[in-house]
Amino acid sequence: MKATWEKIDKNLVSIDVEVGTEQVSEALDKAFKKVVAKVNVPGFRKGKVPRGIFEARFGIESLYQDAIDILLPDVYSEALKETEVIPVDRPDIEVEQFSKGQPFKFKAKVTVKPEVELGEYKGIEIPAGDAEVTEEEITAELDRLQQRHAELVVLDEGAAEQGDVTSIDFEGFVDGEAFEGGKGEGHSLELGSATFIPGFEEKVVGMQIGDYKDIEVTFPETYHAENLAGKLAVFKVKLHEIKRKNLPALDDEFAKDVSEFDTLEEFKTDLVSKLAENKQKASEQARETAVVEKAAEAAVIDIPEAMIDSETSFMLRDFENRLRMQGMDLNMYYQFSGQDEAALRAQMRGDAEKRVRNNLVLEQIAKIEGIEAGDEDLNEEMENLSKQYSRSVDELREIFAANGNLDNIKEDLVLRKTIKFLLDNSKVAAEVAK
Repeated sequence: MKATWEKIDKNLVSIDVEVGTEQVSEALDKAFKKVVAKVNVPGFRKGKVPRGIFEARFGIESLYQDAIDILLPDVYSEALKETEVIPVDRPDIEVEQFSKGQPFKFKAKVTVKPEVELGEYKGIEIPAGDAEVTEEEITAELDRLQQRHAELVVLDEGAAEQGDVTSIDFEGFVDGEAFEGGKGEGHSLELGSATFIPGFEEKVVGMQIGDYKDIEVTFPETYHAENLAGKLAVFKVKLHEIKRKNLPALDDEFAKDVSEFDTLEEFKTDLVSKLAENKQKASEQARETAVVEKAAEAAVIDIPEAMIDSETSFMLRDFENRLRMQGMDLNMYYQFSGQDEAALRAQMRGDAEKRVRNNLVLEQIAKIEGIEAGDEDLNEEMENLSKQYSRSVDELREIFAANGNLDNIKEDLVLRKTIKFLLDNSKVAAEVAK
C-alpha cells in the first residue's frame, strides 16, 4: 500500500491511497464468501454456488461494494499511520478505482487538528491564593447543616412559605384544553426548589391548607414540548398539606448528632479546618483555570466545527451519566428544565469550544517546552489510583491496557504537568498582591 497526503485547506488534508492487487483479490474472496451465503441459485444450496457460476450470473461487480467495505477500515488506518495524519472527524472517502486485477485507489479528505499560534504564556498574572475562612462562610455552612438535619413538621394551619414542602393536586390547561403530562395528585413540591415551570412555586407561596387557586405561568420558549413552548398556561391547584422545617438548635447535642465531636466548639474547629482545606483546593483550581484560560486567550486557533461537536457530545454523555447516578435520565431532565437536546447542546457549546481551545494550547505548550510523561510518572499515577480504588497496581494497569486507556492517562499527565509549568512561570496579579 502507498499513501501520500497534501494540505488542501486550513484544517483539511487529502490522503491519496493505492492498495495493491493482491489485497484487492483477497478482499473479493472475502466478499464472495459473505455474499454467496445469502443468494439463491437454482440447483445449488445456499453457500455452495461455485465462484464461476456466481460471477457469470451476477457479475464480479456485485462483489465490489462488499470488498471495498472489507478493505477500507484497515487500509485507511494504515494510511493514517504511514502519513502520520491525526484525524478529528470521520473522513470523506472518494473511491477513484476499484476493479478485479487493478489496484484500489481512493482519496480521503480528513479534518485534522488546527495549527496553534501561541501568544505569551510565561509570566501570566493570576490571582493570589486565598484559604482564609470568614465568619460568614462558617455561618453559612452551619446553616446548611441545620437545613439538612431539619425535622419536617406538618402544619395544622397557616400559609405556605418558601422552603416549605407542600402536597398539591394540579392540572394544567392551555387555551382551555388540558395537556398531556400537566396533571398530578398528591405531588410533593418544595417551594424554592425550582423544579416546576418558572413562576409556579412563587405563586403557591401564601396559599393555605385546603385552598384552591388558578396559577398562570408561561412555558419557556425553549420548552421541550413544542406545542407548549412559549404558551400561557393556567394550572388549577389545590393545596393539601404544608410541612415546615424545624431547625435543630446549634449546641453540643447538634455537634454529637452530625459529627464525632462532643462539643459544638470542637465541631466548629474541625469545620473551619475542613473549610480552609476546601477553600485552598478551590483557590488552586481557580488559579489553574485562570492561567490556562489566559494562555488560551492569547493564542490564535481556527478550531474545526467537528472538534467542538465531538466535545459537546462527550459533555452530553457525561451529563447523562451524572443524572443516572441521581436516579434521573435526560428525558426527565428535559421535562423538568423545559429544554430539549438541541437547547442543551447549544447551552454546552460555549464550554465545549473553550475546553477544545484550552487543550490545544496546552498540547502546543507541552510540545514546545518538551514536557512529557515517562514511565516514572505513569507508575506514580498508578500508585495513586491504586489507593483511590483499593485495587492493585498490576490489576489496574491490566484493565487500562485492555481498554486502551494507558495513552489517555499519559496525555492527562502531560496536560497536568503543563498546567503546573504555567503556574510555576506565572506571577501574582499586582492589585491582588497589594
